[in-house]
Amino acid sequence: MLDVIEKIQNPQKTVTHSIIWCHGLGADAHDFLPIVPDLKLSEQNNIRFIFPNAPVRPITIFGGQSTTAWYDILSPERINAQEDEAGLIASQKEIETLIEQEIQRGIPSEKIFLAGFSQGCAISLLTLTRTKYKLAGIIGLSGYLPLLNSTPKESVNLDTPIFMAHGTLDPVVNIELADISYQHLQSLGYTVSWHAYPMVHSVCLEEIEDIGNFINQYAK
Repeated sequence: MLDVIEKIQNPQKTVTHSIIWCHGLGADAHDFLPIVPDLKLSEQNNIRFIFPNAPVRPITIFGGQSTTAWYDILSPERINAQEDEAGLIASQKEIETLIEQEIQRGIPSEKIFLAGFSQGCAISLLTLTRTKYKLAGIIGLSGYLPLLNSTPKESVNLDTPIFMAHGTLDPVVNIELADISYQHLQSLGYTVSWHAYPMVHSVCLEEIEDIGNFINQYAK
């Protein structure tokens, strides 16, 4: 099982929802921990944030150097590139294990959000399209949908709200790749809202505010 860091919105109250938040390539579970207070979450809910650490693995485009990663990156070209399907599916299963753990703790899957940045976004979107669990929502930041051409056409999450956001100046994950993913999800009938910000491969205050509004809207 993945090593995780947890933060509860109000430790004195019963947890009502969970958000599993996956970091990006080379980062760790601490990466998005500081933004939780900035989300300005409604006190009507009490959310448990779960920040998992990705495994350490060799990365092909780094010459085999190892770092925290949800999957290998085989080519610097992302569009129509060969993908690490085995690594992607393995990480999807790890996230589903965390979903199951939350269900066992009394949180229905319909009250569990997935969130992620870059590779973490990719794993969140992949899990959304392939899991058997109905989810509360997806927050996909500066990433894309991997294994796009084999996306199942049927899903329990077609009406699950998806918040996709990207920087217009992103030099790491080109916004074109994110837009292709957005258009593909829409074509399959998913419920996606698209947000673009004048930034690089990062997050910004306006985006964090929009994420908080999204969570407050759909944490029911």
